Amino acid sequence: MSRYQPPLTLTTRILALIAEISEQIGQLTALDERLQTPQLRRSNRIRTIHASLAIENNTLSIEQVTAVLAGRRVLGLPREIQEVRNAFATYEALAEWRSSSRADLLRAHELLMGGLIDDCGQFRRAGVGIYRGEKLVHMAPPPSRVAHLMDDLLAWLGDSDWHPLIVSCVFQYEFEFIHPFADGNGRMGRLWQTLILSQWRSVLAYLPVEAVIREQQDAYYAALSAADHLAESTPFVEFMLQALSVALKEAAATESVTDPVTDLVTDPVGKLLAALHVNGPLKISDLMAEVGLVHKATFRANYLKPALAADLIEMTHPESPSSPAQKYRLTPHGKQTAARLKSA
Repeated sequence: MSRYQPPLTLTTRILALIAEISEQIGQLTALDERLQTPQLRRSNRIRTIHASLAIENNTLSIEQVTAVLAGRRVLGLPREIQEVRNAFATYEALAEWRSSSRADLLRAHELLMGGLIDDCGQFRRAGVGIYRGEKLVHMAPPPSRVAHLMDDLLAWLGDSDWHPLIVSCVFQYEFEFIHPFADGNGRMGRLWQTLILSQWRSVLAYLPVEAVIREQQDAYYAALSAADHLAESTPFVEFMLQALSVALKEAAATESVTDPVTDLVTDPVGKLLAALHVNGPLKISDLMAEVGLVHKATFRANYLKPALAADLIEMTHPESPSSPAQKYRLTPHGKQTAARLKSA
């Protein structure tokens, strides 16, 4: 048994959240065969990658991330495009990693950060501080201690009999505290939590909890800071458990759809597909008129982005998303789905 035990105080909030999440997972697992279509899994993975990279200041939109992964040309910084490709390859290899293996952790980091930093796949060899703006909020342990601290943490992970939900959250906090790599620590910590959770319940492999963290980014950093001040992970565990609960609620919201063809097709997306099926490629202003909307933000959030993420529609000029000539058209998958929706 590992002798290292990360400090944690079990609170009534933690226990309540575990009970709530366990019930949600049961409900989602019952729906899994119907809801976890390849298209939905890909959509959730794209949301995961976009959000995890956005937290680290990657500026690509979800439309651009979708286009990159579809092999289309995108106008963006080469580094940011490489980050997307690396992240997708790493998440796709998730089932290959053993969560308590140092070698697998290093291999995953090498895949995630390949071509982005010189020492990918290696623990850092220099000191590092974590800043928010110009303020130093955390000084990570010296590099001479990193390997030993990580070995202790991984040994604890392999031996722990704590609830997997708690283990995954504690691990992410301890990992961020050690900050074992020169770069990529945030995305690696979130990746490894997904790995731990997916090894407990496979339905969680595609849960885009990173999208919830992205929406609650200030609270995410505040929870990390509070845990640092307390010298235990309790505030961060509470934050992450509620984020998991929110992500599960969003995933379960798709249960109202009963036909596998329309797993990704909400009413707004269905209207969008119908408009493009009848009219062919349209500019965003024409699309909004077709579906009867005047508020662009609402249209983007409820119609355009879900359809793009699900690979149902695509841009006619993906290399220049803001082009005045930009139109949207059905993909082959979108054409098939639109036709089946029309005949349903």
